[in-house]
Amino acid sequence: MQQLDMFPEDIRIERVDPETNMYRFYRLRLLPDLFGGVSLLREWGRIGTQGRHMIELFADAGQAADAMHAVYRSKQKRGYQLAA
Repeated sequence: MQQLDMFPEDIRIERVDPETNMYRFYRLRLLPDLFGGVSLLREWGRIGTQGRHMIELFADAGQAADAMHAVYRSKQKRGYQLAA
């Protein structure tokens, strides 16, 4: 079973804490590129804004999915949860 079968290709997580005025989102998406590889698109910012983005290129879907999962785990440790 491939990593992609166990993990989605599009994840949106949020961290909301009204007491500290924190309303943040983080989105991770796997996208095929034109050269047979896979890109990991990372978008983040304050909820309601366009935010910022970064693209990481990987040779195959497995590497990209592993990187996506690592970022997701890291964000979970900081209090982010899946968006409703």
